[in-house]
Amino acid sequence: MALRLGHGATLVLGGARSGKSRFAEQLIEESGLARLYLATGEAGDDEMRERIAAHKRRRGSGWRAIEEPLALAEALRREDRPAQAMLVDCLTLWLSNLLQAGRDVDAATEELIGAIAIMHSPVVFVANEVGLGIVPDNVLARRFRDEAGRLNQKIAEAAQTVHFVAAGLPLTLKQE
Repeated sequence: MALRLGHGATLVLGGARSGKSRFAEQLIEESGLARLYLATGEAGDDEMRERIAAHKRRRGSGWRAIEEPLALAEALRREDRPAQAMLVDCLTLWLSNLLQAGRDVDAATEELIGAIAIMHSPVVFVANEVGLGIVPDNVLARRFRDEAGRLNQKIAEAAQTVHFVAAGLPLTLKQE
C-alpha cells in the first residue's frame, strides 16, 4: 500500500464489507508504532461475537485492545502516547451506543472533536457511510442516518486525512 499514516486524525469511511477496517488496520500496522485498537462494538449476540472474533483473528497478536462503547473521548485522552497509533472501530457503532443509552450525541461529538485537537498519537477512525442508500422508512432509522452523516462530516472536518474505501480500494478525499 502506498498510502501512509499521517500525523493527527485520519477518517476511513466506507460501506458495509467495503474493506475499510482492514485498510485502517494496514495504515496503523505500517506506521511502525505500537498499536492500540479501541473497539466500540459490544458482543450483544452470537453474530456480533463472531464479528468481533473475526476482527481479532485478522489483526493478530500485535495489538492491544480496549473496549469502550461510550466514553470514547475519555479513552483517547487517557491512552494518548506519541509512540502509539490508535484505531477506533467504529464511530457508527459508537453513535448507535450513544443513541441507545439516551446520551446527547452533539455533546459527545464535541467532546470527541476536542480530544482530537489535543492528540499526540495518530488516530484512525473507521465509520460507515450510511447515507448512500434508500431513505429509511421509519423515524428512528432516518434519525440514525442523519446523525451518522453529521458525525462523519464533523470528524472529516477535524481530521487531517480522509479516505473512502469501496470494494477494498481506498480513495483519498482529503490530505493536509
